[in-house]
Amino acid sequence: MKKVAVFDVDGTIFRSSLLIELVDGLIAEGIFNPTMRKIFLKKKDLWITRKGSYSDYIDAVIKVFTENLKGVSFTDFDRVGTMVVEVNRDRVYRFTRDLIKELKKKRYYLLAVSQSPKRLLDEFCKTLGFDKVYGRFYELGPNDKFTGEVVDLHLIANKANIVKRVVTKEGLTLKDSIGVGDTEGDISFLELVENPICFNPNEKLLRWAKRNKHRVVVERKDVVYEV
Repeated sequence: MKKVAVFDVDGTIFRSSLLIELVDGLIAEGIFNPTMRKIFLKKKDLWITRKGSYSDYIDAVIKVFTENLKGVSFTDFDRVGTMVVEVNRDRVYRFTRDLIKELKKKRYYLLAVSQSPKRLLDEFCKTLGFDKVYGRFYELGPNDKFTGEVVDLHLIANKANIVKRVVTKEGLTLKDSIGVGDTEGDISFLELVENPICFNPNEKLLRWAKRNKHRVVVERKDVVYEV
């Protein structure tokens, strides 16, 4: 039975958020109204100046995306998404990039689970060697335009459910399994694996890691260290 390694993507492999880059791209291409940027710019500034949280910033970006996706054609979405991935494909953390390569050589089954749109994740993870990628899948209506609804939200909302499903379906084992995440949203699957790694964790995940004596890894500039 193959061992499994589970990775979050945004902030864990990719040194930003695919959704943030996508929203910026949709605005730059005139697909989303430029005035929408105002909704999250203040939250972004507060986060950059360390007067606000990253979660508030990303929540504002998610709000803009979900409220403006309806009516956007798949063709426009795909075009901008492809550009976003091409520009950002190599903006990855060294620690997780090297860990993925190492686990691939050891014949681990590599699973990526993220809340970003699946179309972008498929493209971004393609060259990294993942066996399976899960992300948010948005419903298409008539004329290949998005309805704004998420397909099977109940599944993607809980990453542990996805891991259990893949392990059962693919006949994998959780023995010596590895999981890498960066926020409290990853705790559900980190609790399942034998070797959880909290990578560049936010405050809530760091508290959880310390309480449970889990491995904490930080990558800052050109230094990777454990705390």
